[in-house]
Formats: sequence, C-alpha cells, structure tokens
Amino acid sequence: MMLPDWMPAAAAAARTLQASTRGARGARHSVYVVLLHDRSSPERRGLYVGQTSRDPDWRFDQHKLGYKASGAVRRFGVQLLPALVDHLNPMQQWESLEIEAALADAFRAAGVPWVEGGH
Repeated sequence: MMLPDWMPAAAAAARTLQASTRGARGARHSVYVVLLHDRSSPERRGLYVGQTSRDPDWRFDQHKLGYKASGAVRRFGVQLLPALVDHLNPMQQWESLEIEAALADAFRAAGVPWVEGGH
C-alpha cells in the first residue's frame, strides 16, 4: 500500500516532539500510531494515536480483535507506524498521556485529514 502524500509532513511533525522521561526509571509506557484506511472511500486515510503500558504490537492486535478497542482502529486500522514514535518510547505514564494528545494535535496541524485518538 502506498503511503499518503501527507505522511512526510506527519513524520516531520512527530519529530518535533520529545519525551523528557524517555528511558528514565519507571518508563514503561509508549505512544503508538496506526495508519487508518477506509476501504469504502479509497482516498480516506488517517492516523490513530494511542498510548499503552503494553507492547504496541500487542495493543494493535487487541484493537483488531475488539478488546478495549477504538472503533476506528478495529474497522480501519491497517498497520502500526513505529517509525513515527520510536524516538519517544518508552516514557513514564504521565508523559505518555501528554505526548498522545500533542501528537494528535501535531498531526492535525500538519494537514493529516483524519486523526483519531489522542485523548
């Protein structure tokens, strides 16, 4: 699958963020980004931003199975995009909540047309 034309801007927006607790003692939380694609509308693509104390791959699988799932990820989630957030993880819980919201805002500001999560 070809990535959307706005993906470089989204990657640049993600790189503007830093986690001050990255790798610190007690840093067990991660933020993650999922590529969304609505197959009924081929041009509709976006990003979901979440945070977890689990492995992001495992959390993505939970979403797809419907367990504590975002409806957007369950229905439209295609793949994780770890390259967007590897520079941030792991971090402490309080910061993962802040970064999750900041990432969603940064993606919107960068022109990503559909952003879910980030709350």
